[in-house]
Amino acid sequence: MEFRKELKQRILIGEGAMGTLLYSRGIDHCYEELNCTEPDQIEAIHRTYLDAGADILQSNTYGANFHKLKRYGLEDQVSQINRQGIAIAKKVAQGNAFVFGTIGASRSIRKSDLSLEEIKRSFREQLYSLLLESPDGLLFETYYDLEELETVLQIARQETNIPIITNVTLHELGNLQNGVQLNEAFKRLEQLGSDVVGLNCRLGPHHMIRALESVQLPSNAVLAAYPNASLPDYVDGRLVYDAAPEYFGSSALQLRDQGASIIGGCCGTTPQHITAMKAAVCDLAPIVEKKMQVTKVETIEVREQDRTPALYEKAKTERTILVELDPPKKLGIEEFMKGSRALKEAGVDTITLADNSLASPRISNAALGMLIKSQLDLNPLVHITCRDRNLIGLQSHLMGLQTLGLNEVLVITGDPSKIGDFPGATSVYDLSSFDLISLVKQFNEGLSYSGQSLGQKTNFKIAAAFNPNVKYLDRAVQRMEKKIECGAHSFLTQPIYSTSQIEEVYEATKHLETPIFVGIMPLTSTRNAEFIHNEVPGIKLPDHVRRAMAAAGNDPIQAQKEGVAIARELVDAAMDKFKGIYLITPFLRYEMTAELTRYIRTLDQTKTSEVAAYE
Repeated sequence: MEFRKELKQRILIGEGAMGTLLYSRGIDHCYEELNCTEPDQIEAIHRTYLDAGADILQSNTYGANFHKLKRYGLEDQVSQINRQGIAIAKKVAQGNAFVFGTIGASRSIRKSDLSLEEIKRSFREQLYSLLLESPDGLLFETYYDLEELETVLQIARQETNIPIITNVTLHELGNLQNGVQLNEAFKRLEQLGSDVVGLNCRLGPHHMIRALESVQLPSNAVLAAYPNASLPDYVDGRLVYDAAPEYFGSSALQLRDQGASIIGGCCGTTPQHITAMKAAVCDLAPIVEKKMQVTKVETIEVREQDRTPALYEKAKTERTILVELDPPKKLGIEEFMKGSRALKEAGVDTITLADNSLASPRISNAALGMLIKSQLDLNPLVHITCRDRNLIGLQSHLMGLQTLGLNEVLVITGDPSKIGDFPGATSVYDLSSFDLISLVKQFNEGLSYSGQSLGQKTNFKIAAAFNPNVKYLDRAVQRMEKKIECGAHSFLTQPIYSTSQIEEVYEATKHLETPIFVGIMPLTSTRNAEFIHNEVPGIKLPDHVRRAMAAAGNDPIQAQKEGVAIARELVDAAMDKFKGIYLITPFLRYEMTAELTRYIRTLDQTKTSEVAAYE
């Protein structure tokens, strides 16, 4: 049999699930390792699927790459496991079915988990191992990230001319997670040399049929569909799929009507599902014409924009002062609101609100932000961390902030949970700070993470973090430039305690048009100074600063005065180079940052008066 010829003549049936079938039998360790440790069990499953009517057997090698096998201490057995996977499937097929070498995706949501270079190295090792056993073709499946799939497809096509199936996986109908429409993604994969383009996993038959309705028949390639059995149920601590095989038979007919020339099964499917699909379409040829359903593009309503000037725009031309005031750890906001009023009276442009700083639970900054906006007529800068919310929660949070009219946001990674009050809590980090900045920018274009319309465009002004307290400042600036490409409008720095460092930051960033708010946090005691100097990564206080704080001794009033005096020197240096000043309130002592704010405003007024008098 010649695969490409068979594709044009009849509907081919793929295998059903391997992993979930093993899972249902109580196996909870590395499935791919069974190729070597229990080959009879893998052989028996392949044989059952062949007997059920499968025309394509796929090797039990989905996760048999370096990075996934490393979790089990099997990273040195990549070649052995992959070659054995093909050998087992070939032993079963005996010319009665095609054998495809399976390679699963490495990336999921978090692109930062693996760089493309790491993926390329791992992919090549697995690819070469499979090719050594001369499979009839290759199957790349469960790719959420189109960039990864396009990358590995190009590598494979350079190495071999055997047939390749590329299956993407969707979060939502119609679009991949980077917003590319499914039909466009299939065109791109076909142009890169894929013989078959299709869908697998996550969606059941109903939604996979709907997804294919908006896909045209490819020019040269054909379509494939490998739906899940159903949505999984959680019973007695285990995932259970419950879809009747008969339903899969009728669904196979509808998938064929949408152009699928290969129909198989993914999670939860069994030999019974394959039997039903085979019976339904075995006498049918692939369709050659299809009326594609045109997807109606939802009109995005642009809500009336907030007329409050953006902080980053203001900081380009005039002095702009941000003051961070941490939300309280305990209920009761009287003192917090008192401090906020004092800061407004001192002349701040806005108050910035951390998002559970130092990984400690605090009153929601969105709730306090709304109170500041409504009671003080300030548009607060609300921090958003990648730490506490998964991708679902982050999108919900952004929609909530937009609904509340809180459009000034600072996107940061967030301190890891292990340093906070609950070190056993989970740090989510579904997205990196770069990813989250890109997501907020995408929201401003009216699109969700998966490219679906939000109904409205958001109006977020995106601030990002810049850490100058590093060994190689040029690398930190490169990170800034990457964040600007992702969509950052401005930057807030971590605290700086040296006037010479302020000069260094200016020289390193003066080529950027993006405003920078220089972070200054007054010291409160010699103990505070020594802690920052010795225990906060990257920050070293100048000797004269430590001596000055030590000279204040244990007198809290004198120490506070000295801390403000040191901060004034830093303010003087920053004001000469930067329009934006970011004052960080230590331990909710807002009197200190209010005093510094008045000092800045007085200096500006004095300079303005001097210029006017001179003119």
